[in-house]
Amino acid sequence: MTAPSLPKRSLALDAMRGWIMVLLALEATGLYEHLATAGSGTFMAAPLEQLFHHPWNGLRFWDLIQPAFMFMSGTALAYSLHTQKQKGMSWGDSFKKVLKRSGWLFFWGVLDYAVRKTGLSFELWDVLTQLSFTTLVAFLIFEFSIVNQILVSIGLLLLTEALYRFTNIPGFDQPFTDQHNFGNYMDWILMRKINQGGWVAINCIPTAVHTIAGAVCGKLLLQDESKALKQFAIAGIVCLIVGFSLDWAHITPIIKRIATSSFTVASLGWCLLIMVFFYWWIDIKGHNKYLLFVQVVGMNSLFIYLFFEIVGHRWFTGYVSFIGTELLSYIHIPQLLAAILASLLVFALEWGMLYFLYQKRIFFRV
Repeated sequence: MTAPSLPKRSLALDAMRGWIMVLLALEATGLYEHLATAGSGTFMAAPLEQLFHHPWNGLRFWDLIQPAFMFMSGTALAYSLHTQKQKGMSWGDSFKKVLKRSGWLFFWGVLDYAVRKTGLSFELWDVLTQLSFTTLVAFLIFEFSIVNQILVSIGLLLLTEALYRFTNIPGFDQPFTDQHNFGNYMDWILMRKINQGGWVAINCIPTAVHTIAGAVCGKLLLQDESKALKQFAIAGIVCLIVGFSLDWAHITPIIKRIATSSFTVASLGWCLLIMVFFYWWIDIKGHNKYLLFVQVVGMNSLFIYLFFEIVGHRWFTGYVSFIGTELLSYIHIPQLLAAILASLLVFALEWGMLYFLYQKRIFFRV
């Protein structure tokens, strides 16, 4: 008897997930705000604007980070389920494992926003809270045919459209208006509060499409990588055309903060094309010599996310930044440059911590 063959670990998957987490970690240090201040009124102002969410109707580079995170989680789920199946794990055992994971994701997502200066708070806007739902949905339909998974995804988008357009709740009957849409109403029902930034908890319904699509892509990659990449490229272009056409035709505007169907489809198109590039460049062309920088981050993505969101946000970033800027002031470094260097120092310390964990083969999973 021979041991079952397990899928080869994809360096492209680690690299793409790693770059997503690197970008998120740099954002958490305050680096982008410092760069935007430095570039204000210069030719760099427009490019640096891409490092921030669009205020409402439109799509920027930073709006793709969360969809890519959800998408890659779906791909990782497909690889994980394939490995479990090869080891002889039953569907029921896999379900228990995913249910446990979703529970922990929900717990950490709520905990992330739970502690406020005014006291404890219950909020459902964190990406981990959203991912707890989308992961479970992607798992439950994972054994469906690909056509049926696509149909479920379309159904989720149509459900989103119907909820926003046809519920007609007084005060919340303007489908795509901030603070007056169905998503805001559901936040009031669930949490007795509305996010002033326009984010809504029921984004988990349309963004489940990102995780489902990631799982479908993972399944296809495990079957035939080269054929799958061609399919992804075509699907990515189609999604971009459909998503932006819905916006340009004034049917459904592209709005990240409430994850409209046009935004979900357009951002999925970019995720597919980005995946094609990473797999082609790394796994097929073999450009994998300098991936350690992002690998150490991608392989402990949950840990570093919780670290910079909870520990970093409330203590580490501010503490290190203060010490860094004060020390640099002694050698007459301009304040803004000192702030930029301090943010990079925070990130360097976080990366060093992850490198230590990588060297010790310590990886945090739920």
